[in-house]
Amino acid sequence: MWTLSVAWWELIVRSIIVYGVLIVLLRVTGKRQVGQLAPFDLVLLLVLSNAVQNAMNGGDNSVLGGIISAVTLIGLNFAVGYLTYRSKRMEALIEGQPEVLIHNGKLFEKVMVRAHLTHHELNAALRQEGCISVKDVHCAILENNGTITVHQRPAASDPAK
Repeated sequence: MWTLSVAWWELIVRSIIVYGVLIVLLRVTGKRQVGQLAPFDLVLLLVLSNAVQNAMNGGDNSVLGGIISAVTLIGLNFAVGYLTYRSKRMEALIEGQPEVLIHNGKLFEKVMVRAHLTHHELNAALRQEGCISVKDVHCAILENNGTITVHQRPAASDPAK
């Protein structure tokens, strides 16, 4: 139960490698909030965690091996959080940067393609903010966390008043 079947340092190295690869893969695949995950995204995350488990533990199923891996992952997560806090460059690299989707009623299709954002998802975000169409939007921004911030165009002065 407490005896390691691989060296302790190997568990740390394996955890670092898997963490790094997952950060890169998840960063490349786009921006989505956990609350915005489609069912297939959730299934992917669940299966992914199981798939990388053996790569991290190298066949070691001991309690101590699990503790070493967990401490390594939490330490890495803390270190990445600290680095992104201290360095704008690291923050942009790891978390990405907000991207303008719409400006003055003009939709930037290339940004949508790059972000893997469908028109359905965009229109849902616009409707949630009370906008019927892209023309009603002054600015829509895809944030780092996957949310879409929408600013409506100011209402034109009513000539009847």
